[in-house]
Amino acid sequence: MSDDTITETFLPPIRHWPARDLTGVDFDPVLAELMREGPVTRIQLPNGEGWAWLVTRHDDVRMVTNDPRFSREAVMDQPVTRLAPHFIPQRGAVGFLDPPDHTRLRRSVAAAFTARGVERVREKSRVLLDELIDELVEAGPPGDLTAAVLSPFPIAVICELMGVPAADRHGMHTWTQLILSSSHGKEVSEQAKQEMGAYFGDLIGLREGSSGEDVTSLLGAAVGRGEVTLEEAVGLAVLLQIGGEAVTNNSGQMFYLLLTRPDLAERLRAEPEIRPKAIDELLRYIPHRNAVGLSRIAMEDVEIRGVRIRKDDPIYVSYLAANRDPEVFPDPEKIDFGRNPNPHVSFGFGPHYCPGGMLARLESELLIDALLDRLPGLRLAVPPDQVPFRKGALIRGPESLPVTW
Repeated sequence: MSDDTITETFLPPIRHWPARDLTGVDFDPVLAELMREGPVTRIQLPNGEGWAWLVTRHDDVRMVTNDPRFSREAVMDQPVTRLAPHFIPQRGAVGFLDPPDHTRLRRSVAAAFTARGVERVREKSRVLLDELIDELVEAGPPGDLTAAVLSPFPIAVICELMGVPAADRHGMHTWTQLILSSSHGKEVSEQAKQEMGAYFGDLIGLREGSSGEDVTSLLGAAVGRGEVTLEEAVGLAVLLQIGGEAVTNNSGQMFYLLLTRPDLAERLRAEPEIRPKAIDELLRYIPHRNAVGLSRIAMEDVEIRGVRIRKDDPIYVSYLAANRDPEVFPDPEKIDFGRNPNPHVSFGFGPHYCPGGMLARLESELLIDALLDRLPGLRLAVPPDQVPFRKGALIRGPESLPVTW
């Protein structure tokens, strides 16, 4: 019997993974089942074609995301099973590039996302946040924490970092919601993406000789120097702007968790010095998304834990599963604010690591400091099971968070 026959004989079964609208911070039961079945399984998602491999162990996830034998760019030319009902990748978009092009494009905006770049917006972000909380308090309880603070705050911060004028924030938010929701249909989503792209094309074009530190100025300067094309710059700007709003959902889940587990919130009030570590643990624990994100394609045969991934096979990683790997995170279902080390992969890993990770941490710190300290009586205004969570969204989070104080 040949090697090929042996490998084929032991192919794991294909598991159908429906896109469930999960509420609260419940861990996806299908993913939990897949983790129990083994480190390498096969899945079929609600859209696209065929099946794909799924890796769930922390070490394997880090290996696949950092290994040039697995390509993002190849996904452009191959139909793959996927969660999103419509797939609109733009050739040259940073999410679908491999090094060295990916590295070149990321380098053009790297300065805005370093510790220094993020610190540049800290004070302005803190002032913006205080103003939003002032308005919430002035309107009096009950209020919707999502609408009053958790949604407008990340929009304002990412627009500040991007160099988008305050007057255009609302339009950016509307486009982002249409792009991220699967309930409006492909045409609406595509139209919103084109409109946002046209907006950034104009803005970047105006800043070709700029020495500004915001993202569109950095991109304009890079285009002016011929390091990136205008099309590449626009694609990157759109991706960063959309990614900036993910903080709304992350922080929504974070506060849902703290308000349904008041013991955790009280501990953070009593011990402010543990907050940075606690935020990392909350980021590890909360289920950021539904199912999985973007796939990769194997460029050659690769063996993972005794399973042969063949050339041209699509493969997904689950960061959520990696964050619950018991070999790396003892007692992974427990929220442990003292967890150390905490090598979670909530912002991804490898070349496609989320560039806004440091910015998201800054926003989480500011939100937890301001809301816990300024509103000591903050609590849910409805029972936990009555908090509405987003439906048909790729990124999980509460649609509204009714609170009183």
